[in-house]
Amino acid sequence: MLPVPLATRQGKVPDVNWFPILLTAHVILAISLLAPSLVLPFLLRRQPEGGEPSTMIRLLATLQGTGSLVIAAGLALTGAGLVVSLGTEILSQPWLLVALTVYALNLLVAAFISRPSLRRLMRVREPDSEGWRHQARRVRWVAYGMAIATGLIGFLMSTKPALW
Repeated sequence: MLPVPLATRQGKVPDVNWFPILLTAHVILAISLLAPSLVLPFLLRRQPEGGEPSTMIRLLATLQGTGSLVIAAGLALTGAGLVVSLGTEILSQPWLLVALTVYALNLLVAAFISRPSLRRLMRVREPDSEGWRHQARRVRWVAYGMAIATGLIGFLMSTKPALW
């Protein structure tokens, strides 16, 4: 039998600091939302022609599809929870505004450029054709740009620089 904490035995509900839980979940969800667009272009390059997609490719493709709606909802909920736990004045911080803007632009690039291109690459799967290689190269360059933007977001969130 597990011991019952003293506060629970006395009828009090122990206080829980939700901030680290929300922050961890928020960071994991934010990265998960962009991971398919960042990683799939490089995994597809190594996929053998005509072979079955690897487990990782199938997982990332699922995350990119229907999984992204669930992840985005969780991201919005944890973000709102973080704002509630820190106070709404956090929304006036320049570093956060810049990071959120970069993240929104990154999501737009993922939704309207990277993901449609990845879907086309996954359907065709003729790595010997020059057209496929050219398209794959272009998608990888987009992924490099998205990775740089993600690094910038991480830098802004970690260092919280005074921007203006």
